[in-house]
Amino acid sequence: MPRNKKAGTGKKDTFTNTILSIFGANPFKAYNYKQIAKLLGIKDKAGKDLVVNILEELKKAGQLTEDKPFRYMLSKKVLSEFANKKDFVTGKVDMKSTGKAYVSPDNGGEDIFIGPNNTAQALHEDLVKVMLFPKRKNHKTEGQIVEIIKRNKTDYVGVIEVGKEFGFLIPDSQNMAVDIFVPKSALNKAKNGEKVIVRITEWPEQSKNPFGEVIHVLGKPGENNVEMQSILAEHSFPLSFSAEVERQADAISDVIDEAELSRRRDFREITTLTIDPADAKDFDDALSLRKLENGNWEVGVHIADVSHFVTEGSAIDAEAQERGTSVYLVDRVIPMLPEKLSNMVCSLRPNEDKLCFAAVFELNSEAEIVHEWFGKTVIRSVRRFNYDEVQAILEGGEGDLKEELLLLNGLAVKLRARRMASGSINFHSEEVKFILDANGKPIDTFVKVQKESNMLIEDFMLLANKRVAEHIGKPEGKKKPKTFIYRIHDEPNPEKLNTFVQFVSKLGYQMNISSRQRLVTSYNKLFEAVEGKGEKSLIETVAIRTMAKAEYSTQNIGHYGLAFPYYTHFTSPIRRYPDLMVHRLLEKYLDGKPSVKEEDYEPVCQHASEMERRAAEMERESVKYKQAEYLMDKIGKMFDGQISGVSKWGIFVELKGSKCEGMVRYNEMPGDYYYLDEDNYQVIGQSHGKVFRLGDPVTIRVKKVDLARKKLDFVIVNTDPARDWD
Repeated sequence: MPRNKKAGTGKKDTFTNTILSIFGANPFKAYNYKQIAKLLGIKDKAGKDLVVNILEELKKAGQLTEDKPFRYMLSKKVLSEFANKKDFVTGKVDMKSTGKAYVSPDNGGEDIFIGPNNTAQALHEDLVKVMLFPKRKNHKTEGQIVEIIKRNKTDYVGVIEVGKEFGFLIPDSQNMAVDIFVPKSALNKAKNGEKVIVRITEWPEQSKNPFGEVIHVLGKPGENNVEMQSILAEHSFPLSFSAEVERQADAISDVIDEAELSRRRDFREITTLTIDPADAKDFDDALSLRKLENGNWEVGVHIADVSHFVTEGSAIDAEAQERGTSVYLVDRVIPMLPEKLSNMVCSLRPNEDKLCFAAVFELNSEAEIVHEWFGKTVIRSVRRFNYDEVQAILEGGEGDLKEELLLLNGLAVKLRARRMASGSINFHSEEVKFILDANGKPIDTFVKVQKESNMLIEDFMLLANKRVAEHIGKPEGKKKPKTFIYRIHDEPNPEKLNTFVQFVSKLGYQMNISSRQRLVTSYNKLFEAVEGKGEKSLIETVAIRTMAKAEYSTQNIGHYGLAFPYYTHFTSPIRRYPDLMVHRLLEKYLDGKPSVKEEDYEPVCQHASEMERRAAEMERESVKYKQAEYLMDKIGKMFDGQISGVSKWGIFVELKGSKCEGMVRYNEMPGDYYYLDEDNYQVIGQSHGKVFRLGDPVTIRVKKVDLARKKLDFVIVNTDPARDWD
């Protein structure tokens, strides 16, 4: 309708239906007469009066109701009729910085696009109800958020900008499309430019921005401690333990009661050792080894008995359950348990008597299980090794307990070979590490690669986890298995798998996915084929993303990646809450107690899985921040790297050594105009035909570092061998 058209010039019933259509397009929104008139382009008084009259008539007819005085919305009766004609779904919001969003439906299916004007007041990862629009041919599914079922969070981290009368929080999160308005009375002494945590208190319907209050001042942006705390706070992870938790931890005695020792199997005279990272302080697993009279080997996998010290339902237990896991940032560990427990009382420190829960195996020379035992033990570790020390011995060097370490490694190699032959996928991973100065600033980087010493420990931990799960989970005759906590891993999504197969085929690698065994063989051969090549890191990363995420559940479906029908997490109760639950359940069942209720444990499993995902994201963000910080004083310098991704905006390059990833924008690639060939994972120069493909080696110059957003901008040096534009 033209904006200056008078309402009285048309038929009243048509005009009434037009007004009703506005409410129908936004069925859960309230309007006053001014808003309706504005939407219809009505400016004259007569037209506005007519709108008022029609709204009142619709109210009397039961089609509208007054939400607030002179604010109308569809009545419940009309809403009910309307809802029956519309499709609704619920799902989580993936909000973009532009204000548009995508909703992932709870019941699966394709994501739903939500335009910036249809997001209501939803924020990133909120659980929402979406009204679907009629499907248009060759268009993605679209909809409108009509209800916020559950807020994901209300606390946000960012930099506060303070004016004379109010302030605004500029959120760190790139998934936050709005700033948060902070009244002067709610600044709580926060100063302009400081990093703070703001809690959203309300969001008035007609306000573009939510209102909030400063609840914590973190400090000056760019300071190491401030930035690490910002990452934790952004993901709603607690920055400290409560006074009650600390009080309970302090009250725990580190003296072991003699009566407790008498109830346990004593391994203090048997050679026992720990192997952990050099900087570790929480040692939660140890291995014991002795030769039996029959020539077999007894290997004990001893795990810190956290359940002995942490009482179910205590403040410490409640806090550990809420945290779900310890978080490993670049420069610190944020423990699941207070330090007295994680680093002192429970930690299997050398030359100290320690309480454990163990899986003890009698193995023959082929590492086959002859007998197994599960129960409480007391140990005394004679040596604390780090992985590098053990690796040096395995590679022929001299050192303490060399014979024992070589024997353990020989058994581990046989366990590993049997596991791989049974269909386990040999996923590889590389981890970037930083050398930090006294202020936490990165001065160098290196890539940590898993070596044989790491695999030695891993193989015995896998054995213990597998056999504990089998001991409880395998049905005995017609008896129903007791409720237990499993670590499950589903089959890969067929669409993702097909995309991955096409991806690697364009890079020159073939995969056979006609059966699970052929798929596993293809994966393992692929990982061998890319070893030492430029595309190694990229292919391994994409391969992992192709697989389903492992999680915790009382519903066992097995572990696809490991090819274990039964698998759990038993070996790290200091840093993972599900392991603590497994210890408690295993003890109950070994004592002959009845099965617990599944419905009491499944929600805890789901929460633990969510906290694990959140912890991984925090760890990634801390690495990205340190990578950006590492390059801050290297702007203008050149580095070798490889193309790790292509997009419509530019190509991504990952640097060798530091694994820092930045973008080279097409408009900054000199000598030609480059366009994206998405199907073949490459970009092509329009005039000269030069091609840049995934995995190609390139030399870049660091152009810009955005530390706050953890983003890097690069430019390619010498895109044409015949010329040098640098």
